Amino acid sequence: VMISRDAPLSGSPPYSDADCSVYNSSEGSSGSLGGAAGAATECDFLSPDAGQRPPGPTPSQSRFQVDLVAEAAGATEDKSPSSDASTTVPSSDKATPAGPPEGDPGAGGEEAKGRFRVVNFADPSGAGSPDSAEAPPPEGLQNGDTVMSETSLHSSTGGQHHYHYDTHTNTYYLRTFGHNTIDAVPNIDFYRQTAAPLGEKLIRPTLSELHDELDKEPFEDGFANGDELTPAEEAAAKEAAESKGVVKFGWIKGVLVRCMLNIWGVMLFIRMSWIVGQAGIALSCLIVCMATVVTTITGLSTSAIATNGFVRGGGAYYLISRSLGPEFGGSIGLIFAFANAVAVAMYVVGFAETVVELLAVNAIMTDQINDIRIIGTITVILLLGISVAGMEWEAKAQIFLLIVLITAIVNFFIGTFIPVKDKESKGFFGYDGSIMWENMGPDFRGETFFSVFSIFFPAATGILAGANISGDLADPQLAIPRGTLLAIVITGIVYLGVAVSTGSCIVRDASGSNDTISSGFTNCTGGASCNFNYDFSTCKASKDGCEYGLHNDFQVMSLVSGFGPIITAGIFSATLSSALASLVSAPKVFQALCKDNIYPGLGMFAKGYGKNNEPLRGYILTFGIALAFILIAELNTIAPIISNFFLASYALINFSVFHASLANSPGWRPSFKYYNMWVSLAGAVLCCVVMFVINWWAALLTNVIVLGLYIYVSYKKPDVNWGSSTQALTYHQALTHTLHLSGVEDHIKNFRPQCLVMTGYPNSRPALLDLVHSFTKNVGLMICGHVRTGYRRPNFKDIATEQARYQRWLLKNETKAFYTSVFAEDMRQGTQYLLQAAGLGRLKPNTLVLGFKNDWRDGDMMNVETYISMIHDAFDFQYGAVILRLKEGLDVSHIQGQDELLSSQEKSSGMKDVIVSIDTSKDSDADSSKPSSKATNDEDDGKAPTQPLLKKDKKSPTLPLNVSDQRLLEASQQFQQKQGKGTVDVWWLFDDGGLTLLIPYLLTNKKRWKDCKIRVFIGGKINRIDHDRRAMATLLSKFRIDFSDITVLGDVNTKPKKENMAAFEELIEPYRLKEDDMEQEAAERLKNSEPWRITDNELELYRAKTNRQIRLNELLKEHSSTANLIVMSLPLARKGAVSSALYMAWLEALSKDLPPILLVRGNHQSVLTFYS
Repeated sequence: VMISRDAPLSGSPPYSDADCSVYNSSEGSSGSLGGAAGAATECDFLSPDAGQRPPGPTPSQSRFQVDLVAEAAGATEDKSPSSDASTTVPSSDKATPAGPPEGDPGAGGEEAKGRFRVVNFADPSGAGSPDSAEAPPPEGLQNGDTVMSETSLHSSTGGQHHYHYDTHTNTYYLRTFGHNTIDAVPNIDFYRQTAAPLGEKLIRPTLSELHDELDKEPFEDGFANGDELTPAEEAAAKEAAESKGVVKFGWIKGVLVRCMLNIWGVMLFIRMSWIVGQAGIALSCLIVCMATVVTTITGLSTSAIATNGFVRGGGAYYLISRSLGPEFGGSIGLIFAFANAVAVAMYVVGFAETVVELLAVNAIMTDQINDIRIIGTITVILLLGISVAGMEWEAKAQIFLLIVLITAIVNFFIGTFIPVKDKESKGFFGYDGSIMWENMGPDFRGETFFSVFSIFFPAATGILAGANISGDLADPQLAIPRGTLLAIVITGIVYLGVAVSTGSCIVRDASGSNDTISSGFTNCTGGASCNFNYDFSTCKASKDGCEYGLHNDFQVMSLVSGFGPIITAGIFSATLSSALASLVSAPKVFQALCKDNIYPGLGMFAKGYGKNNEPLRGYILTFGIALAFILIAELNTIAPIISNFFLASYALINFSVFHASLANSPGWRPSFKYYNMWVSLAGAVLCCVVMFVINWWAALLTNVIVLGLYIYVSYKKPDVNWGSSTQALTYHQALTHTLHLSGVEDHIKNFRPQCLVMTGYPNSRPALLDLVHSFTKNVGLMICGHVRTGYRRPNFKDIATEQARYQRWLLKNETKAFYTSVFAEDMRQGTQYLLQAAGLGRLKPNTLVLGFKNDWRDGDMMNVETYISMIHDAFDFQYGAVILRLKEGLDVSHIQGQDELLSSQEKSSGMKDVIVSIDTSKDSDADSSKPSSKATNDEDDGKAPTQPLLKKDKKSPTLPLNVSDQRLLEASQQFQQKQGKGTVDVWWLFDDGGLTLLIPYLLTNKKRWKDCKIRVFIGGKINRIDHDRRAMATLLSKFRIDFSDITVLGDVNTKPKKENMAAFEELIEPYRLKEDDMEQEAAERLKNSEPWRITDNELELYRAKTNRQIRLNELLKEHSSTANLIVMSLPLARKGAVSSALYMAWLEALSKDLPPILLVRGNHQSVLTFYS
C-alpha cells in the first residue's frame, strides 16, 4: 500500500513560501508502516483558486509532496526510480495505489525502505499531476525534481518559468541520495551544444544557484551558465528541429557503396592493363600498394577525426576546420568543393569519350571533340536531375550502378579462365607461367615509374565520398571508419587481382592477324607467344607497332571478358557513379562552408531546401563549373590539378590528426584507436611528395592557392571558435616556453621593462596606457592593474566577466597587454596584492607605473598617504617606479560619450555585453563613488565614477564639453598620433641602473617616436662642465644609444627664485603640524592620527632638498618647455623620515606646468651594459 499525504520535506523551508508556518501534527509516527508523515501546513489560503478544489486532503503549498514508501510497496510496486510520475499517485488527493510501474528491476526494495519519496510538486491550482511519462506538464506543474516552482524562487519576480533542468524524475533524487537536493545527476542533455536532433539541451544548475545565499535571484538570465549560442549553432539547432522525417543512411549504403564506386573509376577498365604492360606485374602491384598506403593512412586519420565528437554535414571540410581551425578548413573547403565540381566534368568526359568511341564506327554527329561536348552536356544535365531529386534517388542510382560495376568485374575474371582460339591472335592465351614471367618485369615505353604512378593514383582517390555526406549519415562516427576502411581494402584487392590476372594471361604485343604462326621452333624471338606458336616480333619491329596486347589496346579487358558489352556497361557505371558522387559531395561541402560564414558574400549558398536541407543553389553552381570544364574537353590538363587538390586535403586531414595529438588537448580522445600521430605525419608528407611526383607545377599551384586562401582567412579573422587544435597547441607552447623561461638565468643584456600599470579600467586613462604601450609593445610585459575597493561584499562573478571584457577591449585596440583586477580594502593593499602576485614565472612585472595624483590637495589627505605608500611599497618589493604627469590630468572616465568607441567596437564584434553607464546610486562596487579608490586618479575626485560611462542611446545629443574636459580629451590622445620632429629630454640626474635612459631609448625606437631626438641633461660642477660632458658622451656611445646633445647643468644648486619659494610655502601651509605652537602631547596625538602632517623639524632638515626640487622646476621650464616628453629621475624620500605630504609637495613642485613628464626611478640594478 502507498499512503499519500502532504508533508513538507525537512529542509524545504528555504524553498517554500516564507509566510507559511509549518507545523508537525503527529510526531514519531512517520517511520511506521501505516503511519503517515502527518505534517500539514497552513498555506491553503495561498492557493489561487481555492474554490475549485476536489474533495479530499488539499495539496500543501510546499514544493514537494512526500510519500512514505512502505517496505512491501518498495519490493513490489516501486521498482522504477527513473520512470516518471506515472508510478506515483496520479493526483495528490486520492490515496489509491498507482498502476504498475515501468520496470527498472535494478533498484530493489532495499533502497526504498521507509524512505521519503518525492512524488510531484504541489500543484497550486489543485489540478491532478500528469498521468503518464509522456504527458507535458501543465503550467503550474513541473515534473522534474529540481525545477523551481514559481511560488518559491520567483515569487518576487512574478514567476517566470524555467523548465531548465528536468533531469530524470523527482523520485530519482530521493532514492539516490536520501534527501532532497537541487543538484542534478550527470546527464547527456547537459552537454549538448544545441537543441540537437537527438534531444533537448538542458541547463544544469549553476554554481551560484547551489552555493549563494538565498537572497540572490538564482536565475539572472535564461542562460544560466552563459551558454549563448553562436548564430551558426542557432541555425544548426533550427535545422535540427526541422529535420524530422529525414532520410539518413547506414554505413553500407552511405559510405561503403559510395567509396567503392568513387574509387573504382574508369582506370580499372581502360588503364589498368596498360599500366601492367608498362610497369610489369611486380611494379604494378607496388604502384597499387603505394597508392593504397597513402589512402589507408588517410582513412585511419579520417576515422580518428570523425570519431572525436559529433560530426555534422560538410565532410572533409567539417573534419579539417573543426580540428585545425577556420584558416585551414576554409581554404581546403573551397578547394575541395571546387575539385569535386571539376571531377564531375572529368568523369563525365571520360564517359562521353567511351560513348563516342563506340559510336565512332557509324555515327559521328559533327567531329570528335564536339561530340564529347554534346554527350557530356546531356549527361551532366541528367545527373543533376537525379541528384536534385533528392538523396534517396541518388542512393538508389548508386546501388544500381554498383551492381552493374561488380557484374562487369566478375565478368572479366570469369573471362580470364575461358581461353578462346580466335582471341589468341590478339594476345590472349589464358593463364600461363611463361607469360606471367615475361610480364613480371617492367617494359617502359616513353614512360617512367612515376609517370605511370601519377596516371594510376587518381584511381585510388575518392575515399572521402562517404565522409562528404556526413550530414546524411545516421551514425557518422560508426559509418565513416567502417565504410571507408573496408572500401579501401576491397578496392585495393580488386586492383591487385586485375593487375596479376591481366599480366598472367595476356602478352604485351599482338598483331591480331593469324598469319604469324611460326613453323616449328626456328629462330622465334616473340617471347612467351612462341610457346603457342605465335611470333609477334615482326609487328613489334614495324614502325606502326602492333595493334593489340597490353601495351597497345586499351580495351583489352572487354576482349578478355566473358561478354564484352558488360565491360562497356561497367565503364559507364564507373564513370557515372563517380560523377554522381562528386556532384553530390561538392554542394554539400560548399553548403557547410557557407553556413560557417568564413567567406563573406557566399552566404547565399548556405540555404537548404526540403526536409533533407538540399543545397539546390550549390547544385546549380556545381553544375555550372562542371559544364564549363566539360566544354574544354581536354582532360589531360585538368586531371593533375584535381588529383593535387584531393591530395592537399588528404595531407591536411593527416596533418590535423598529428597536430591534435601533438597539442595533447584533453578534448582529443577519438573512440577509433587505431591511429598513430607519427604515421599520420608520414601520411601527410607522403601526400605532399605524391603531389609533386604527379605534377610539379600543379602541386605548386595548389600550394599557392591554399596559402593564399589561408592568409585571406587569417587576415579576415572570422568570428568562430571551434576549439581547434591550433588553439590547443598555442596554449601548449605558451606553457612549455613559460616553464622553460623560468629555468633561464636573468642577464642584463636581456633586461626588459615589465610594467604593472595602475590604469584602473583600461579605457579610463588612455594617455598612460598608450605611452607605456609604446615602450613595452613587443619588448616587455604590460599588465593593466585595477584595484577595486569597497566595503560591500565583492561580486567575484562580475570581476570575472569584466576581466574577459576588458581583455577583449585591449585586444580590439591592438594593445598588447593583460588586464588584472583585484578586490581590496584600499588602494595600497590592492597594489601590494598585485606587486606580489601579478605575472607568472619570469613574466613578472619589475616596474610599477602610476599616474600622478593631480587632485591630491582636494580630497582626504589619507589618500595621499596611501598613494605615497604605494611608491614606497614598490621600492620595498625591488620594483622600479615610474610616474606620468600630464598637466591636464589623465582620467577621462567622467567625460560622457568619450567611450562610444568602446561600445561600437564591442557591438561590431558581436558581443552581447556593451559596457553601459553604471548607475552610481546602485553602486556596483564602491569604487565608483568612494574617493578612496581614486588614489591614482586625477582631478575632480568624488564627482566622477571611474566606471567608464557609455550612453546607451546614441541619438541623445551630447552635451558640449567644457573647456577643461576638451583639453583633457585632446591631451589624453596625444600619444596615439605620430610625434613629429621633436625632442625627448632625459634629465638623468641620479644613476638608478639606467632605466631612466632605457625607456626613452625604447620609445624612440618605435615608429610614432622615431623622429624625436634624445637630449640628455646631467648635473655637474661649474668648473668641470666640459669634462662631465665628455664622460657622459663616452658612456652613451659605449651604451650605443644615439643622442642629439648633452647639456651639463652647473647651476642646479643656486637658490630658487623668491616667488617660487613663497609659492611652495603656501602649498604646504595647510599640511604642517606646527608642533612648536602646541603642547608636545597634543602634537604627538595629532601626528599619530594624521601621519601625513609635515613637522617643522623635517622641513628644516630637508630644506636643501626642497629648494633643489623648486630649482629643477625652473630649469625644466627654461630648457625643456617645448619637449614632446621629459623623462626625469624621480626624487627619493626615506621611508618614515619624510612625511607623505612633503614628498607629494616635492613631486608637485618639481613637475608642475610642464609638458608630459615621466618621473623614473629604477631599482638600482644595472639594466644597461656595454659588454657583449
